[in-house]
Amino acid sequence: MISLRYHIISIAAVFLALAVGVVLGSTTLSGTLLSSLSNEKSELANQVTDLEAERNGLEARLADADAFAGAVGPKVVSGLLDKRTVLVVTTEGVAPSERDGVVTLIEDAGGTVSGEIKLTEAFTDPSESEQVSDIAIRLQPAGAKFPTSGGPGALAGALLGETLLLDGESAKPQTSSGEREAAVSGLTDGGFIEVTDDVRPAQLAVVLVGDRAQGTGAGDKAVTLARFATQLDKAGAGAVLAGRTSAAGASGSIGVVRADTAASDILSTVDNVDTQAGRVTTVLALREQLEDGTGRYGTAGNAEAPAPGVRASGR
Repeated sequence: MISLRYHIISIAAVFLALAVGVVLGSTTLSGTLLSSLSNEKSELANQVTDLEAERNGLEARLADADAFAGAVGPKVVSGLLDKRTVLVVTTEGVAPSERDGVVTLIEDAGGTVSGEIKLTEAFTDPSESEQVSDIAIRLQPAGAKFPTSGGPGALAGALLGETLLLDGESAKPQTSSGEREAAVSGLTDGGFIEVTDDVRPAQLAVVLVGDRAQGTGAGDKAVTLARFATQLDKAGAGAVLAGRTSAAGASGSIGVVRADTAASDILSTVDNVDTQAGRVTTVLALREQLEDGTGRYGTAGNAEAPAPGVRASGR
């Protein structure tokens, strides 16, 4: 007869065997798992090293290419704006190197900067839009046709376009000197623009922006700048809107223009003015505007080519 003691010993032996099996199995599994994780970590580390090397190589090549653009830029643009005048408009956030680089290349191209205007933060402040519109309407030159829609950006663009840009066909002033002074003084006294020197009427305009599609009211500000630049283009012989490419691509006012067919059909945009290549492209785009051409240039995904006359690969 099998005793109770035998049953107890048998059951204990079974549990002991299970325990030993679990320990041995988990030890083997842990070793295999750890070995696999170690191998994957090593592979990932190698991939990171390779990607960093590739990135450094690409950055070096971009730096060399940009240096080359800076070296040949003056020769490339030489004579393209001979005896032409350009109004330079800047906004908050534009780096001195961007402004200085574009101005220097305009002069290298034979052009003359007729004056510079800086749009203040208040100009694009949604809470100030009514005041900007009121000033523009109140100082509208006699005989000028202002847009009936478009808000403060379009109205201010029309005011400064009519007074600070020459007629696109005759290259003659469109308003009197008194109307020009009144327009500049009105927006200056309102705190919406800053003018350092006397501004004379020009044939072309370049608007350099430092805006980003971020923060409260950023969308409204971008629209205001886009409509302002578009209206400047309509008033004279042509205009170019130039800024920088953000992490999300060409955003801000440049993105607004490129998303609006009516605007992008007449106003040229350059999204990499923070590079020497982009500044050269800005001057090339100004010349193209004189010939009734337009384009979306730069390195962002919504650009159609790196520069005028250069076919973009894959686009």
